Amino acid sequence: MGVYARAPLAFERGEGVRLFTTEGEAYLDCMAGIAVTALGHSHPKLVQALKDQGEKLWHTSNIFKIPQQETLAALLTETTFADVVFFTNSGAEAIECAIKTARKHHWANGHPERIDIVGFDGSFHGRTIAAIFAANNPTYVEGFGPPPPGFVGAKFGDVEGLKKLVGPTTAAILLEPVQGEGGARSWTEAQLKEIRQLCDETGTLLIYDEIQCGLGRTGKLFAYEWADGAANPDIMAVAKALGGGFPVGACLATIDAAKGMTPGSHGSTYGGNPLAMAVGLASVEELVKPELMEHVREVAGYFTQQLSGLKDRYPDVVVDIRGKGLLIGIKLATPNREFMQHARDEKLLIAGGGDNCVRLLPPLVISIEEASEAISKLERACETARAKAKAAA
Repeated sequence: MGVYARAPLAFERGEGVRLFTTEGEAYLDCMAGIAVTALGHSHPKLVQALKDQGEKLWHTSNIFKIPQQETLAALLTETTFADVVFFTNSGAEAIECAIKTARKHHWANGHPERIDIVGFDGSFHGRTIAAIFAANNPTYVEGFGPPPPGFVGAKFGDVEGLKKLVGPTTAAILLEPVQGEGGARSWTEAQLKEIRQLCDETGTLLIYDEIQCGLGRTGKLFAYEWADGAANPDIMAVAKALGGGFPVGACLATIDAAKGMTPGSHGSTYGGNPLAMAVGLASVEELVKPELMEHVREVAGYFTQQLSGLKDRYPDVVVDIRGKGLLIGIKLATPNREFMQHARDEKLLIAGGGDNCVRLLPPLVISIEEASEAISKLERACETARAKAKAAA
């Protein structure tokens, strides 16, 4: 189907932070498959895990026990707020599970009327019907029929306005601690703590979508950790970096939040298959290492410093630098799609974003030297954008 406006590039192999086209040209990858290949391309541990499991068993279905699920679930629950995990094939499916879990929780507690999911402008939770209406982005809902009941829109960053929307039919508040598609906007730790308190006072569940900002992207394993335990969610959706490029997602929850998820209430044919679990376990075992998180914070600090300088030198091109860790947004004065092409001309891959932003989402293993190379390429892209704007004037 013609649903993608693809760039005229095709890659045949990758190594670390480099991608190589079918013509043999090398590109510096600061997209990482949209925050997916967090450990870089062809990471030897992930490749070996895939090979080893591929020679043994790919799929059995969830009719049977899958030991690798239990191992990965234990690792995730040991390192997070959660008690239980449901494995999916994608982030959108993890969001669907999170919404179902929240509504079923209230049903199990004798409050079937509590179905409303409060989401925020600028959000992106996936492409299923529930996910697009939870985010309520006009671009994604147009043409897909009337809004299903139970989804309420709120304004990003407006906690006082949010309080007025939470009522007797509210099931959960759903948010990304750091928005990705929405232009790399971050909730402050103070705001997240206030929302957590609101949920506690009203019996509302708090769902975090850490599909893009989680698993080390911000410099902690999950972005909610920056609030030092004072803004933990009840339910959380993760994916992307979870499989390092292999399709796998997960919905994490406390045992109380998941009390309604009893046998038969949810399921998946492919979710948590042995092949996905082998790669997911290899990926998470690397991502939980403290030295990697320290490295992310170091490189993120370098990027922030250098991009601030770029903003000072090119105020006619760069309007703002935002985001957290290695989820970096650059708000532009020139069209972001054109700027992405200028970057590709410099053999640099960056992602688009809302609010006329571009995003830097490099593999978490990117070195300071490679980050410096990215800055140099971005500077040349800024030069091109400035020259083009002057010529048009």
